Amino acid sequence: MKYNGITHHAHPVGQLVFLARRFVGGKRETLSVPKGRSAEFNVNPKAISRGETANPGRGGLTAIVDGKHIDRVRSRHTENGKMAEMTAINHDARHLFASIANDYERWARILSLGQDPRWRREMIAGLDLPQRSLVLDVAAGTGAITRLVEARGFDVIALDQSPEMLQAAKQRGATTVQARAESLPFPDESFDGLTFSYLLRYVTDPRSCMEELVRVVRPGGMIAMVEFGRPRRLWGPPWWFYTRVLLPAAGCLIGPGWRRVGSFLGPSIEDFHRRFPGHALVELWRSAGLTEVRARECSLGGSLLMWGCKP
Repeated sequence: MKYNGITHHAHPVGQLVFLARRFVGGKRETLSVPKGRSAEFNVNPKAISRGETANPGRGGLTAIVDGKHIDRVRSRHTENGKMAEMTAINHDARHLFASIANDYERWARILSLGQDPRWRREMIAGLDLPQRSLVLDVAAGTGAITRLVEARGFDVIALDQSPEMLQAAKQRGATTVQARAESLPFPDESFDGLTFSYLLRYVTDPRSCMEELVRVVRPGGMIAMVEFGRPRRLWGPPWWFYTRVLLPAAGCLIGPGWRRVGSFLGPSIEDFHRRFPGHALVELWRSAGLTEVRARECSLGGSLLMWGCKP
């Protein structure tokens, strides 16, 4: 069956299967993610269970597509069997979120005045894919978007560089992979769709990162994003006051981790939209290889949702 140029198999024959192999205690273990079924990681050869985490930094990944090995992942994702070196901004982001993983969703909802969950739902609502599509959720964090995508009837892999955030996602039933968005451990054209949230502010080269995201999506597939916007005109000053004064103050009351996030967030959002003003982000998506790119602001400009298709 074809939908938007994507071929979908209703039978196990011809399914796409990723095999992440690693050495543990001198023995090689296999992690499998079958397309067309609920994604599972076979971490223990004697037991299959959901909610496991693959760390492809140990030995790299090998993909099997229709029974044929594709060994192009290791060189892209690893060097000498180790995960590609993290940049300074990667380290900063990982440290920033490590201490807030356990209560991230609760305080994200409260501090966004209940808007963050709505932004995520609206982003997913615009993801036009057929049932049982295979979706990669990048910068998945604690898996809030992962669960929404699964509720739409899609099979989802949650990917993030933070082991603390992934642990929280795994506890909620997500199938997870620990890796960096700038160096995805999958072959070309592996997924029907891809989602990401609050990602491009945390990478050194947004253009290169977008190209990497596009690389793993099949022709006809979709990419969707949720990011903070920057309200203008009448709502600009209240937004500045909230992100620069009230949010840091609230973070101080919650705890040290949220104090750092509260102080970091306002300047980070301002800097990002200074680098990509107006339609510059739309042009960035197009230059990375996407078509039919559309953007929509929500909550008086406090959020930016985007969608694009891979031709």
